[in-house]
Amino acid sequence: MPTLKLVVKECAGLPLTIVVVAGTMKGEDNPLVWKNALGELKERIGKVEGVEAEVIERLKFSFDHLKDKQAKHCFLYCTVYPEDFEIEMDELIECWIEEGFIDDTGTRQEMKGKGLTILKKLEDNCLLENIITKLGRFGVKMHDAVRDMALSITSMNPRYIVHAGLQLKELPKRGQWSPDIEKVSLMHNSITEFPADVLPTKCQLLTTLLLRGNPVKAIPYSLFMNMPCLSVLNLSFTKIESLPNSISELKNLTTLLLRGCEELRGLPCLSMLQELKKLDLFRTKIEEVPEGMDMLIKLRYIDLEVPTLKQIPAGLLPKLVHLQHLSFDVNNEKISLKAEEMEPLKKLECFTGRFKDISEFNKFISSMQQSKKSLIKYYLGLGSDLIPMFKTPKIDKIVTIGVHNWEGIECVVSLSSFASSSAHPFQSLEVLALFNLPKLNALIMKDAETGSATTSPLAPSATFSHLKEITIERCSSMKTLLPHWLLPNLQNLEEISVDSCDELVEILGAATSEHIHNDLLKQQRFERVIWVTISKEFNVMKVQDDIAGALKLKEDWPREGDMLRRAAILSKMLKNTGKHVLILDDVWDKVSLEEVGIPEPSGSNGCKLMLTTRSEHVC
Repeated sequence: MPTLKLVVKECAGLPLTIVVVAGTMKGEDNPLVWKNALGELKERIGKVEGVEAEVIERLKFSFDHLKDKQAKHCFLYCTVYPEDFEIEMDELIECWIEEGFIDDTGTRQEMKGKGLTILKKLEDNCLLENIITKLGRFGVKMHDAVRDMALSITSMNPRYIVHAGLQLKELPKRGQWSPDIEKVSLMHNSITEFPADVLPTKCQLLTTLLLRGNPVKAIPYSLFMNMPCLSVLNLSFTKIESLPNSISELKNLTTLLLRGCEELRGLPCLSMLQELKKLDLFRTKIEEVPEGMDMLIKLRYIDLEVPTLKQIPAGLLPKLVHLQHLSFDVNNEKISLKAEEMEPLKKLECFTGRFKDISEFNKFISSMQQSKKSLIKYYLGLGSDLIPMFKTPKIDKIVTIGVHNWEGIECVVSLSSFASSSAHPFQSLEVLALFNLPKLNALIMKDAETGSATTSPLAPSATFSHLKEITIERCSSMKTLLPHWLLPNLQNLEEISVDSCDELVEILGAATSEHIHNDLLKQQRFERVIWVTISKEFNVMKVQDDIAGALKLKEDWPREGDMLRRAAILSKMLKNTGKHVLILDDVWDKVSLEEVGIPEPSGSNGCKLMLTTRSEHVC
């Protein structure tokens, strides 16, 4: 029996173990390696008793064959979440960065790239399952048996305590907090207090304490007295009103997460936390920046999106020269930043904030032009001025833009701006969010410099070419979201979200299909543009004849006869036509593409199918 079959047999016919072992051995064609794997599996299983233990050993085979030590740590970390938990990809990578599993000497984008590489490795080895979460975001899950295997490892070395999502009402007993414990996860429970008789007394190696999502109201002073190595403290989404002064004892703390602590109104002095790199105070109720923040010069990530915050002390930001991520609440008019305070932040990559006026914004842009680094993501708020966003330096590198509360802005960018620039604005942009812009009437404004309303100017081909999401809310003057001539650039657009835009009539500009057809012909981006009118009286054979005529099928085209045969011929011809656009105009009801002979469009071959319709039930 071939070695491969013996390996499958050694997996006891269990689909999960077969998949995981296969993922580990994927791409390996050396028979000796397979024989060695078979011998290793037999040896592992021979050392344990019981079906459950055997399954764990088979799955551990994949874990032990991870060559990257970082990947092993990243995988084991996934156990801190509750069973069957949907772990958002971005959040998980952030956690890996916080834990130090990913080298943090580069840019934040580089760190995220390394995190994605590790995720891919774990997915390829079938240790994590790639999913889309219930909120529509990219994420991962651990199979129950894989999680059991990982927990069996963390019960030994490295030592974890994981009681996440178990509806616990109190801390684990003091005896469970052994001196060699490195990480403790009690997230998403019902713990309300920390009685003195259960507080741990010997946690000399503890580096991570996760209490997120518990309704605890107070942290006792003594909790942090015996945790000299603690580096990550997550108290997010708890009901705490303050932190004890003993937080200053955590000399090795690098990450303090208080996100969503809506009862938190004050913090003690943080000046002793000299190693702190990340501070998240999103949606707390603090009114003042914590005392001593100007001493935390290693900070790289600050989230101060706090509606109640009254001011930013002058001179604070220029001292935090290592910041890569900085967020303020753009709706909080009390926090209006000055460009001179931002200028020293050369490493800033992600920024959310508000400038007092256009003058301060222009100074900020000027400082960006002098910087070797550039923002890749920003959300900005302003007074009542229009910001010429196309003029921002290196705008082709921006991935996410949010525009909030600008009373005077009428468009995101004008076509005359394209004409005066050799660059391709927004060519890397993936997410565009527009909120509460009462005078905004166009995404791209066509003006006198680009011709009359009957002409169809072209934006640079790369502009918006990577755009995936558009969100527009409370833009009361917007009537048409996307001009029809921008359509060829939007091949990657996946989601459009519109809310409370009372004047919005059209998502796609109501140009006639003839205009769209002519525009596509002028652009010469497709080898063939086929335009067919469907109309109310839909007839399969008529549509087939019209498409065949556009393809100039004559001798081989059966004018009458079996519709299935005609559909097969048409489908074959369309597949071999090359890069083309097929416009089905004025569709009144659902059309079976297969019945007509229209193959499903594939992004890989560059072909497009466009339908114009009067009914939302067609698509």
